[in-house]
Amino acid sequence: MSTLDVARTELALRVLYLNIAEARDKICRAIQYGSNFVSNGKPGTAQNVDRSTSLATKVFRLFKFVNDLHALINPTAPGTPPPLPLVLLGKSKNALLSTFLFLDQIAWLHRSGIYKNKERAETIGRVSLFCINNWQRAEIIEHIFLVYFFLNYVMFGFSILMNLFF
Repeated sequence: MSTLDVARTELALRVLYLNIAEARDKICRAIQYGSNFVSNGKPGTAQNVDRSTSLATKVFRLFKFVNDLHALINPTAPGTPPPLPLVLLGKSKNALLSTFLFLDQIAWLHRSGIYKNKERAETIGRVSLFCINNWQRAEIIEHIFLVYFFLNYVMFGFSILMNLFF
């Protein structure tokens, strides 16, 4: 087994383990959104619950960047390969999201008081926002590509049907 295969296997095991924490993250988000709804932005117990669960969900994101790193280094699924622009777009999305999640952990460490360098934390936060903004743009572009390819396949099938019957 090559070292790349070993790395892929190790990452796959970590992805399975980290996916268990997603259920806990969703429960915390439900509590957070419920308390946000109850508090209606006014100070009190519900708003304190909202703030504390907001920080708790950051803990569940620890090492979440491994999922996208795993998707980045794995080859595309066997079978009919997707068009190259779509593959490159998907890999760049994985790189951007993985970078965002990694840098977001450093920003969380700063907000929790563990990481003390304020200037560097602010710079990391800006880079993190740059990554997530570009990831969102890549999501939109990918959806446009998918609609384009879908319409091409539909039109191709329609032209075949037209040739068969007329």
